Amino acid sequence: MLPVPAYLAVVFIITTLLAVGLFGWAAGWPGRALVLLAGWLLVQGGLAYSGFYTHPVGWPPRFTLLLLPPVGLLAALFCTPRGRVWLGQLRLDRLTLLHVVRIPVELVLLGLYKADTVPQLMTFEGRNFDILAGLTAPVVYWVAFRQRRLGRRGLLLWNLLALGLLGNIVVNALLSAPSPFQRFAFGQPNVAILHFPFAWLPAVVVPLVLLAHLTAIRRLWSGGTFPETDASHAAAAATTAGCGPNR
Repeated sequence: MLPVPAYLAVVFIITTLLAVGLFGWAAGWPGRALVLLAGWLLVQGGLAYSGFYTHPVGWPPRFTLLLLPPVGLLAALFCTPRGRVWLGQLRLDRLTLLHVVRIPVELVLLGLYKADTVPQLMTFEGRNFDILAGLTAPVVYWVAFRQRRLGRRGLLLWNLLALGLLGNIVVNALLSAPSPFQRFAFGQPNVAILHFPFAWLPAVVVPLVLLAHLTAIRRLWSGGTFPETDASHAAAAATTAGCGPNR
């Protein structure tokens, strides 16, 4: 086990479950998708707990198994007609709220830095400003979807900027992890993501956040209904009934 305070692991487990719950809420609690996600959580949790990712042997590096399957699934969703239909049924207002999980994630990363398991550059004391996306998400949700004072362009701009913040920390995290790709933080590499439960960050939380951004950007860029209402969403879902992966 990683030598960190137990409360950091507990907070991160709760944060991961919150991310999954908010995704399920935005997707209308799709049975098959949630079963698949639960299975992925268990598999990756078991591998990380067993120490599988802590052995830097073989090619490609083992930690790529945390990243490549979710990235492949996202690509399939966005590149296939059936996947795009399913993405079209996700609620943008609820996807916006999903980004609040980035607040506890950043606080956990700060705790992990204090415990000497991630480098400072992965925290908001270093190069990571992703917490800004989490802090502004409830405000953006309220202004865009409740007060309806933030238009399509404003919400699109926020998603693009927040996606840039996500990309920044993902790149820094990958390049500071112990692997042939490491370029930063040789004194204190990013070892936390190789252990349970923090391996769920690249395996689950980041892909869900990325899915939320890409779905919103695609919808807003293409000119879909905005802001969404329960009635407009229900009508769109009814139009595509029988086409989604859970039908």
